[in-house]
Amino acid sequence: MATVELRFSAQPEHVRTARLVAAAVARRAGVEEAVLDEVRLAVGEACSRAVGLHRSNGLTAPVRVVLTEEEKVFSIEVGDEVPGPGGGPDAAVPGIEAALESDLDGEDEMGLAVISGLVDDVEVTTGESGGTIRMSWPVAGVSDLP
Repeated sequence: MATVELRFSAQPEHVRTARLVAAAVARRAGVEEAVLDEVRLAVGEACSRAVGLHRSNGLTAPVRVVLTEEEKVFSIEVGDEVPGPGGGPDAAVPGIEAALESDLDGEDEMGLAVISGLVDDVEVTTGESGGTIRMSWPVAGVSDLP
């Protein structure tokens, strides 16, 4: 299992770099060429969302992006440091639909809707230490996610 971790200050101009790194690592991991645009767009949306949350909450902590290459799947986690409502640490949101139905502002809802349209396997978690959007894609030659 190979992992690349990227941390960047919550500035919009760094989102482009995160997209480029994600696409390069996904290509190396074996994600199909036709899917790389979806990876790039989904990471851009998730990072833009995290940057917006950090900036609107006055946080100086970096946005965290973890890219993990496993045998059959390539996954990306984009994390923010904005504490979520209740549910204790790292409470899972039961599906992207629940995240879309919550009391999020319009821009946040739109970003999650775009991500859910681009990625089949999405998990949104939130807790006292912040939120994470985890996205997964099969690598080339693998028909189903584990």
